[in-house]
Order: sequence, then structure tokens, then C-alpha cells
Amino acid sequence: QVQLMESGGDLVQAGGSLTLSCAASGISGNIFSFSGMNWYRQAPGKEREWVGGITAGGGTDYGDSVKGRFTISRDRRKNTVYLQMNSLEVEDTAVYLCNARRGTATYWGQGTQVTVSS
Repeated sequence: QVQLMESGGDLVQAGGSLTLSCAASGISGNIFSFSGMNWYRQAPGKEREWVGGITAGGGTDYGDSVKGRFTISRDRRKNTVYLQMNSLEVEDTAVYLCNARRGTATYWGQGTQVTVSS
């Protein structure tokens, strides 16, 4: 049973930085076996927004609202994907979730709360 566990959410002041982690367990092999892993976020009253993702080959892409501020990386031995967030803005406040795809299956974590204060 594949499980994704996000961690690292916190209360931070605007302009600050935070790193989120998404640890995968219950997988055969390692996270490179996923075709892609993505970060999403959902703020109250708003639709879920794609933040960015990393492909199996290591390519990354980001949503326009975070491009230049957020960076995705991964550690194969720890089966973990990271979201480094810099220059945080109040508008970045949301629950951050990661997902992973393998074939036709998509897996989601429970999310971690990030709150940015002004």
C-alpha cells in the first residue's frame, strides 16, 4: 500500500522560508519508479492549485505563482521529495499536498498546513 506523508508545515512570517517533505512508503523500488511527483496546495474557499512537480527523469516545472521562489528536489535513498519555499507571501497560506503517479494510479498524502503571517 503506497502511502505519502507530508511534513514540515508551520507558521512563518512573510518573507521567510520553509521546506516541506513528502515521504513515500510501501512502494516497490524507490520514488524514481513514479512517473511524476507533484505538489499541490489548497487554501480555504479556493480550488486546489498545482504548485509544481518533478518527473522520473528529474525535470521540474512550477506554477506561475511560485516560479522563482519554490524549488522541488528529491532524495532517492530517503524516498522523499522536498519543496523548498522562499520569499513566502501571505497568499501562500494553504494546505500543501503531494501526489505521485504510477501507471493509472494516483496517490495522495494528507497534507501539511503552511500559514504565512504578514
